[in-house]
Amino acid sequence: MANLSYPQVMAELLIPEETASDAGVGDNVTYSEPSSFPYNVSDGKPVDFPYHMSYNEPGLSSNETLINVLYGESSHEWKLSTLDIAIVVVYLVFSLGLGLWYGCRRQTGTEEYFLAGRSSSWPLVGLSIFASNISSSTLVGLAGDAYAHGIAVYSYEWMAAVVLVVVAVVLLPGMIKAQVFTIPELLHCMYNPCARYYYSALTLLLNVMAENASTLYAGALLLQILVPGWELWHIMAALAGLAGLYTVTGGLGAVMVTDAIQAVLLLGGSIIITVAAVNRAGGWHVMMAAQPQGSMSIVRPLSDHIMPWPGLLGVFILGLFFFATNQFMAQRMLSAGSVREGQWGALFAGALKLPVLFVMVVPGLAARLLYPDLAHPDLVYPTLMFDLLPPGLLGLVLAGFLAALMSALDSTLNAAATLVTMDWVRRMRPNLSSAQLKLVGQGVTVVTMVLAVAWAPQIQRFPSLFQYFQKVFSYTVPPVLACYITGFLWPGAKPHAALLGLLLGTLTGAALFLRLFVSITHSLADDVNQHSRN
Repeated sequence: MANLSYPQVMAELLIPEETASDAGVGDNVTYSEPSSFPYNVSDGKPVDFPYHMSYNEPGLSSNETLINVLYGESSHEWKLSTLDIAIVVVYLVFSLGLGLWYGCRRQTGTEEYFLAGRSSSWPLVGLSIFASNISSSTLVGLAGDAYAHGIAVYSYEWMAAVVLVVVAVVLLPGMIKAQVFTIPELLHCMYNPCARYYYSALTLLLNVMAENASTLYAGALLLQILVPGWELWHIMAALAGLAGLYTVTGGLGAVMVTDAIQAVLLLGGSIIITVAAVNRAGGWHVMMAAQPQGSMSIVRPLSDHIMPWPGLLGVFILGLFFFATNQFMAQRMLSAGSVREGQWGALFAGALKLPVLFVMVVPGLAARLLYPDLAHPDLVYPTLMFDLLPPGLLGLVLAGFLAALMSALDSTLNAAATLVTMDWVRRMRPNLSSAQLKLVGQGVTVVTMVLAVAWAPQIQRFPSLFQYFQKVFSYTVPPVLACYITGFLWPGAKPHAALLGLLLGTLTGAALFLRLFVSITHSLADDVNQHSRN
């Protein structure tokens, strides 16, 4: 899931026990039940690692405190050479120029702007799906979770390949033949206009509150390591502006072309990190021999607290929503030149998910030998980058990191523009020309950027980015996915029953989310008051 996307849910920004004690913090530290860090190089025995934990210093958000404590106390220098900076700048200029060139060289109408003319080839579809799915938090979260818990996190990746096969074979032919612009438009075909408007509005809300905002916030937190003098919202605004500029100009075609370049770049950067880490750890055989029993299992027993085998069903359901009903992901398949091109593109994206074990998860295993005493698992990826890579290679890998972030962001921005323009404006103003609808889409992209930057700081109210993203989707997605799958597989599904299910399901989820939001706000206020009294 970006966008934060699909496996972004692994990017937990939390603080372990050792960091809290070393930093001199006390009463403001709260624990949940400790998980087990499987390996310690110093004595070869399992050690307790209270990974699920948060720290709130009065006046600071938990995630701001994470940056202050972790990176402030780190022995590693997070600095770039002039060569690295030059490489990053060249990448940003090239990506921006490519997107602008693609947009300016063509007179784009509605289909061209929102669906790349329905002419995308299968390699372009597959690379764009993969790049949009892998975000900056994915790179950090996969390596960090492998460091802490082993390769169980890979279940999100291989299951994505399974889901994409199901989508390609079962769902995609009907989606493409329907000649729709949006997934809510499919609900209109299945049920009635009310279902379409409802899901479109819900998707837009999730786009701003969860996908765009979370991507901006996660990227800004990590990039603040390199520019500590910048405020978070300054970094978020810069990221949104860069991705939004070529998205506004070129539409989905520009987004997919830049995504293809970014996919190659982030894969290349990941391979460089993997090779450097495994070699420094003593080679593949040495690294594998050091892994404790059980940590190399993908299918875990029922008693496992990280990924028990029944949880794989939940991973499948999450993946089905993400790849079949999420607008920014399905839009790439809808842009295919034919059903066959779309199917091959989806299968290609699924195939690209399989090597993720070796190029994004394995670095976390190597880091167990190289850095057994890291303060926090999410430090694995940046530590590997800055500790192992010489100038030049570091710039290339950092460019791949930025590519992952930009591809996730531009995808959600374009999806929001498509939803507003095609589900709302075109229905209300059917006489608008293609050129006018394109202008509407460009304006919506800008508005979405502004709203996402404005909302993203609210994520600080939650103990972690992981909890925020998980809660938002857990409370909103299930009723939509149920109606979509039911309508797709059962022509006899009744419109009124579907609408009732959507309304009741979402009202219940909204009430639960509001209750959680208020509870967290009150808890933070109580912590500040207690600290003031002390």
